[in-house]
Amino acid sequence: MLGLNHYLVLAALLFCIGFIGAVAKRNAIAVLMGVELMLNGVNLNLVAFDRFGNHAEPLGQAFAVFIVAVAAAEVAVALAMILTLYRKRGNTNVDDLEGLKW
Repeated sequence: MLGLNHYLVLAALLFCIGFIGAVAKRNAIAVLMGVELMLNGVNLNLVAFDRFGNHAEPLGQAFAVFIVAVAAAEVAVALAMILTLYRKRGNTNVDDLEGLKW
């Protein structure tokens, strides 16, 4: 039987992999994927605490749904920025984001 510790270790691994991917990569799509992995790690933590807690309300699941909605909005804005960067520069290198300033 999987306990709370198993879920917390998996969530920490997801978050760490996402953090390393967001910090170490230069491609904007890879950075976005790293941020999404970090958000999934946080969601797993919230749902695990809600599942193994002594609460009658599904508050952790409600927060997880809110994070999914924020992540969807973040992806829409980030993909629009990446598409603009690709059209302007021809690549999706994060170092070229400074060129989008007005």
